[in-house]
Amino acid sequence: MSERKDGAPEIDVNYVAGLARLHLTVEEADQFQKQLGDILAFVDTLSGLEVEGVEPTAHPAPVLDVLREDEAREGLSREQFLRNAPDRAMDQVRVPKVVDS
Repeated sequence: MSERKDGAPEIDVNYVAGLARLHLTVEEADQFQKQLGDILAFVDTLSGLEVEGVEPTAHPAPVLDVLREDEAREGLSREQFLRNAPDRAMDQVRVPKVVDS
């Protein structure tokens, strides 16, 4: 692994693509090389941060249980339900046939 001008590590995208058996065009390789370099430079910046005494977290903000209690409630009446059905027959919802005989 070599280093870029700014001191960030540089990984050869063509080498990694070969390991993954990916075929990249020259344009793709150039684009990915720059993107990977930018990512590594950002990670290097993060590595320099002082985090002593900071509790590890999985989320930047507290995650609260936002689900309501599961409780039984009165449902729709048959008439209310059938009122929304696009096609009905004999007090039932009619659906298209999906199995050929």
